[in-house]
Amino acid sequence: MTLDDIDKSQLIHDSYRIDGISAPECRSIFMDWALKLPAEISSRTAIQRLLAEYGAAHPDHPMTAVLREGLGAARPAVRRGGRRARLGQA
Repeated sequence: MTLDDIDKSQLIHDSYRIDGISAPECRSIFMDWALKLPAEISSRTAIQRLLAEYGAAHPDHPMTAVLREGLGAARPAVRRGGRRARLGQA
């Protein structure tokens, strides 16, 4: 898996090049990136790769902090609810 596979539109890459970017702006960019990530690519693996590429060189950058937050939140999807839960049979 290459960086081009993970960040096709260069959103994360470009965020590191914006002077004075804020954490809320980075969160917005991260959400756009996450929505565009192909389903066959694990978000956890992708975030780890991005941190390896950019995080070490830019430890104090707001996008690095956002990626770390995303890594902590990235976990496999779990189906919740469904018919049984709606009917109180869970």
